[in-house]
Parts: sequence; C-alpha cells; structure tokens
Amino acid sequence: MGVHEVVEATNGQQALEILRAQQESDEALGLILSDINMPGMDGLMFLEQARLEALLADIPVVIITTEGAERQVLRAIAAGAHGYICKPFTAEQVRARILPLLHKPA
Repeated sequence: MGVHEVVEATNGQQALEILRAQQESDEALGLILSDINMPGMDGLMFLEQARLEALLADIPVVIITTEGAERQVLRAIAAGAHGYICKPFTAEQVRARILPLLHKPA
C-alpha cells in the first residue's frame, strides 16, 4: 500500500476545515500526523475539536511531540490519539508507529 496523496495543514484550524470538507467528498483520509506545537490552534486542541465534531471516524491519529511532554501525550491519548512519535525521530520509528495503523486493502 502506498501513499496516494499528502494533504498539509499549517495549524489545527486549517486541519479541521480539511476534515469538514473531506466528509462531503468520496475520498477518506487514511492517517493523520499532527504536531502538538502549531500556531493558533495546536494539535491537542485540533484533536479534541475533531473528536467533538465526530470528524475522525476511523482515521487513526498519531501525535508528534518533543521528548519530555508526557502530560501532553496523555492528553492526546485521552482525546483519542492512536499513538505518538517523539522528536527527534528516525524513519524506522515512524514506520513502526504508522504501518500497524494503516488499513490493509480488502
């Protein structure tokens, strides 16, 4: 399974707008990677609002954070994140966190 398209958002508000628009299209997102630290609406606020609006459905969310941010990681997991990756990270760490979350083709 390969990546077909990457959609980028500069902050949580823009990500919410993408998710809202995505609900009205036939194409579903397969995974969300969200940094906690973003301008305006941060990744935690984005995740909490997206869950509140039921925008995530079956989309796995992985939070990216700096090491030592345990309180934020716990908040993200409580809000529904499926995992986290600490910065700095390697390609192997990303692969190990993400591959198990991707849906396999039927």
